[in-house]
Amino acid sequence: MARLARLTVPGYPHHVIQRGNNRQPIFTTADDCRFMLALLAENAGKFGVQIHAYVLMNNHFHLLATPEADTSLPQMMQAVGRRYVRYFNDRQGRTGTLWEGRYRSTLIETERYLMACMAYIDLNPVRAGMVADAREHPWSSHGHYIGLHSDKLVTPHALYWSLGNTPFAREVAYAELVRAGVAPDIQAALTASALSGWPLGGAPYMADLQKQTPRRVHKTSAGRPSAPPAD
Repeated sequence: MARLARLTVPGYPHHVIQRGNNRQPIFTTADDCRFMLALLAENAGKFGVQIHAYVLMNNHFHLLATPEADTSLPQMMQAVGRRYVRYFNDRQGRTGTLWEGRYRSTLIETERYLMACMAYIDLNPVRAGMVADAREHPWSSHGHYIGLHSDKLVTPHALYWSLGNTPFAREVAYAELVRAGVAPDIQAALTASALSGWPLGGAPYMADLQKQTPRRVHKTSAGRPSAPPAD
């Protein structure tokens, strides 16, 4: 079966996952994490990608990002991936691949899923048992959004600004959103969509998205088209 072409559409939020090969560690020291964040900042600016949220885990990382052009996200991920592998292999005295193939990516409907995806990303270290609270994990955008520090890598999405009229109000509202957690069905949908490459959204969103690309945006049954997802 042919591999599903990765879908990238300018101006839409994308949920991105890059994993280590065989789930091996890709970050073993704080310097590794700092180097990755520096690479992301450099290449996001170079290729025109807004990074709204991120988390670095031991053996993978997540991004929530909006590219400015069709090539923005692929070029950024290629540049980051290649340079990080050279850096990591040199530090570890190893050779060969580091990544589990190409990065996984899909689009998510902003109004329905963007804030949930941000919370999902922030809560990865909690779900993994690495920390008890998202604010305890130093390698994510969570601290930026709740006012613990300023992170130049992060470009807040417009939907975040709607959480309150002041920085403090937004920080409190976002912290509460993360504390409330992500519903299991939404969590499962976000994971499945990113790993499968199929966009996540209601019927109007999917119809609009289909106008932006010749690639199908939802699965069809063999031999006959299926109805778009219910709104």
